[in-house]
Amino acid sequence: MSSDAAGGQRSSNRARGDAALMPTSSPFIGDGGGAGSPTCVERMLREREHSRRHLFASPDAMDTDGAEPASASAAAFLADGVQSPGRASPANMEDACGAAPGHAARPPLAGSRSGFRRLGLRGMKQRLLVVANRLPVSANRRGEDQWSLEISAGGLVSALLGVKDVDAKWIGWAGVNVPDEVGQRALTKALAEKRCIPVFLDEEIVHQYYNGYCNNILWPLFHYLGLPQEDRLATTRNFESQFDAYKRANQMFADVVYQHYQEGDVIWCHDYHLMFLPKCLKDHDINMKVGWFLHTPFPSSEIYRTLPSRLELLRSVLCADLVGFHTYDYARHFVSACTRILGLEGTPEGVEDQGRLTRVAAFPIGIDSDRFKRALELPAVKRHINELTHRFAGRKVMLGVDRLDMIKGIPQKILAFEKFLEENPDWNDKVVLLQIAVPTRTDVPEYQKLTSQVHEIVGRINGRFGTLTAVPIHHLDRSLDFHALCALYAVTDVALVTSLRDGMNLVSYEYVACQGSKKGVLILSEFAGAAQSLGAGAILVNPWNITEVADSIRHALTMSSDEREKRHRHNYAHVTTHTAQDWAETFVCELNDTVAEAQLRTRQVPPSLPSQTAIQQYLRSKNRLLILGFNSTLTEPVESSGRRGGDQIKEMELKLHPDLKGPLKALCEDEHTTVIVLSGSDRSVLDENFGEFKMWLAAEHGMFLRPTYGEWMTTMPEHLNMDWVDSVKHVFEYFTERTPRSHFEHRETSFVWNYKYADVEFGRLQARDMLQHLWTGPISNAAVDVVQGSRSVEVRSVGVTKGAAIDRILGEIVHSENMVTPIDYVLCVGHFLGKDEDIYVFFDPEYPSESKVKPEGGSASLERRPNGRPPNGRSNSRNSQSRTQKTQQVASEKSSSSSSHSSTSSDHNWREGSSVLDLKGENYFSCAVGRKRSNARYLLNSSEEVVSFLKELATATAGFQAGHADYMFLDKQ
Repeated sequence: MSSDAAGGQRSSNRARGDAALMPTSSPFIGDGGGAGSPTCVERMLREREHSRRHLFASPDAMDTDGAEPASASAAAFLADGVQSPGRASPANMEDACGAAPGHAARPPLAGSRSGFRRLGLRGMKQRLLVVANRLPVSANRRGEDQWSLEISAGGLVSALLGVKDVDAKWIGWAGVNVPDEVGQRALTKALAEKRCIPVFLDEEIVHQYYNGYCNNILWPLFHYLGLPQEDRLATTRNFESQFDAYKRANQMFADVVYQHYQEGDVIWCHDYHLMFLPKCLKDHDINMKVGWFLHTPFPSSEIYRTLPSRLELLRSVLCADLVGFHTYDYARHFVSACTRILGLEGTPEGVEDQGRLTRVAAFPIGIDSDRFKRALELPAVKRHINELTHRFAGRKVMLGVDRLDMIKGIPQKILAFEKFLEENPDWNDKVVLLQIAVPTRTDVPEYQKLTSQVHEIVGRINGRFGTLTAVPIHHLDRSLDFHALCALYAVTDVALVTSLRDGMNLVSYEYVACQGSKKGVLILSEFAGAAQSLGAGAILVNPWNITEVADSIRHALTMSSDEREKRHRHNYAHVTTHTAQDWAETFVCELNDTVAEAQLRTRQVPPSLPSQTAIQQYLRSKNRLLILGFNSTLTEPVESSGRRGGDQIKEMELKLHPDLKGPLKALCEDEHTTVIVLSGSDRSVLDENFGEFKMWLAAEHGMFLRPTYGEWMTTMPEHLNMDWVDSVKHVFEYFTERTPRSHFEHRETSFVWNYKYADVEFGRLQARDMLQHLWTGPISNAAVDVVQGSRSVEVRSVGVTKGAAIDRILGEIVHSENMVTPIDYVLCVGHFLGKDEDIYVFFDPEYPSESKVKPEGGSASLERRPNGRPPNGRSNSRNSQSRTQKTQQVASEKSSSSSSHSSTSSDHNWREGSSVLDLKGENYFSCAVGRKRSNARYLLNSSEEVVSFLKELATATAGFQAGHADYMFLDKQ
């Protein structure tokens, strides 16, 4: 993001108002009702509107002791809960957890939502439970029940210092093994004074979970270093045991959260160490407000999909209400992984799974720039500046500050400097590179090798280009204190950040903050997260291109003062206006808003099917009708094992769930029950799966009907125009050939093109092109409907819907079976597309009957969409006005010529079906399967729940019949 864009965004945010009131506890307790009433929402919105009129007063920026170390400021917060302004910790070079926070620009995956809102709870405090792998303290045992605690401040601590009106507590591992209860109790008590809560992990868990899975698998993968190579089976077993330990450790964190959680608390989980935690928390209490933030990059889906445990981790993270990343790229990669690996829907807001939305957004972290600016005025820092200025007089100073880590690109940086000196010999005694490399993980062989490599390159360059009085590179294997580092930033002409992959890298922010007067140049790797925020003013480079970096060094050293001024102004505005408090404050506020909006959406989700009530009403009724869908309703689930797109061959072969054969047979044999399987599949599929059952079959959305043990007949209206078939078939063949792993089915009244197994993004592009071809060509004047599914495009004749067909089907059933007793119970269960959900409304006795049938031509139009949106389909009839009406409604089309119904084997009136219904509201159960946005009354989440319910229904029926038979036998006696 350019600084101009960021600045403009910031202005618009403040124009909207910064304050958003949040309750001390969640106003939404229940799921779709209960305490989550509209009254609570309205109150929150009124409070938010009131707060907009009173802009947040920024925290006191004046700190009398500018030289105060980070630990002192953090200690004040941890000990007293006083939110004094924090500061960055420049010596801590972690990706983001170890760097200071800053403002979060507007999340790019946020749709039409506009403007950040701060907490602004006048006189109210919301509890915040921050859950991270490590507590911000180092604990040392001084005796059996004595501990000394040393504050180890980092960016996350500093971020929380600026969050107003929040009562924050920190949950994490203290970094020590405490096996005895006495020591645990003593440490817990000592940490409580610092507002910290410990999680006690034993040495084996730490070794497998932290050193193993986190640092050996997740960290390298997320930084594009790949997975460790497996050279023997024992390595594979070790990976599996490490993942088991990872899950156990996450559950241990969750257990501690349970003990301290209070209703309405916000739980903020941090980093790749705790990817399994959101699932653990939501499994315990679905109403918990859970956010998860990643402080490292999230890799592209092609890298992430190599992870063996990819499915479990993605699904676990998606249990959170809000998922945050530093940059848009990382958020986009995460959404792409969810769509490509899990097959879910990516939206501008995040990731949607069966109506549940997990919001995904970017919250770029920053620093407390005021702290650095004030530090430059301290006598100690000024003294350091004078010393450095005198020491390097007559030479340009270049600076690198990094952890000694593979991802920081230190060898590439030094090699580029060597090439610069080689190609520009006149600069040999005019420039010096100061490289601060803070050692990390010194016991790991790879890091030891990196240290040797850096020392070797530095020695070679200094030997080659150095003189008796000066060397071109000063390499320091230790961190500097805050004063010295601020002074170094201030005297530097060019800062070099050449990370090969970095979550954010806030050294660039700290450098810009200290360059108010000198206006130095920043050379920044395009692979650092900071490049998206500071790219406008920095010189962006590919650190792998040594020549490009060397040329950029020359450009930076010879840059005109005007260009330096312009570049610096861009970056300085961004760094200084995105304050430290905004990052954490914004995330917590967005999390509260996300939960509130999710609760509003939840109210539109049908409640779960009341199984016992449905069974009781079934047993009390005299003539029952069961209408069952097939695909994703009665089908056997297929295990995909995480393969992209699943097992295409198995999923294309629709098979009846084996556990349903017994229950279906029992229900079909009941003389008071009529069972219909109504599907979009063709006749052969239904014959293969249901030929043995005493039931009615309706294929191709009811256009073909097979009576019990009878022959197939058509229920299609007369004069159905099918002239469009050949031209549409050519279009479908064209796109199937050009879209790998797509396929299409040709039915007598429709074509279905399915790209479920194709690459998601490519499939969507192809579907869009296909629709353009169809609209402008074959169906431009044809009487057809185009129905778009999540991964499919279907073209069918106008009037071909399940709701349009059901009345004719009922007429056939009444006529064929000489049905006299009215149908007084209907159960309709299916995973139907929005276009076919008119069937739910057809039977609903509480829906106005006059709106089910249009007066002209006998055409029915059903509409029950509380959200006011059109269905997922588009009509193309010759009459443009009719086409518009069909597009806007969930239509149940009945042909004007179908009153005679001469296409069937009988000549009865199709309106017989409606006349046999005597249905009351308590005896009608419409149930959508796995579709939370539905016109159905109730919801079952999967075909497994359908199986369970039908088993219960069959068992209850058998018991009822046995009891009734015994009663009749005794009555006769």
